[in-house]
Amino acid sequence: MDHDDELPAAVPAEALLALAGGHHARASRPLGAREAAGHLVKVYAIEAPGRTVGDKEARAALEIAEAHLASARHRGSLGLAVVLVHAGGDGDYVLVHTWIEGHMADLAVFTGPAGKPELLRPGRAGLAPCVWEAAVLAHEREAFSRHVLDGTGPLAGRLAAWRADTVEGALR
Repeated sequence: MDHDDELPAAVPAEALLALAGGHHARASRPLGAREAAGHLVKVYAIEAPGRTVGDKEARAALEIAEAHLASARHRGSLGLAVVLVHAGGDGDYVLVHTWIEGHMADLAVFTGPAGKPELLRPGRAGLAPCVWEAAVLAHEREAFSRHVLDGTGPLAGRLAAWRADTVEGALR
């Protein structure tokens, strides 16, 4: 197969090009760091065009995160987490990403209809971050590695540096 001229059978060219044609920037902003269920948690808002994350959505996301993190030690939690509150184009999402033992992470995804945070429920098995959520998590992976794992000095200073290292602006 000449990859310059032909596509593998599993690549739906029309659907992929339609997806690319509709790709757009989404706003991201940090909502601060706080403690939840004994974890240090960095919180972010991600907003589709025409959508916003307000106090109601942020509070609901933190309640979900706190409940999820309450049992995180049983999954090897190291006490550091990132919560994404995503007002998406097709609904709302809350992601709870926790650093765990063995250089690994635990991820929970909650989904629900737009503007109804009380209806957020665990996402289906296999659901993973979308491109915008993955952009924030990629930044957070770098910040965790740079400040906590590769950092020097007392742990409190490393965690302060990690907490202050956020991503803001248009995500693509």
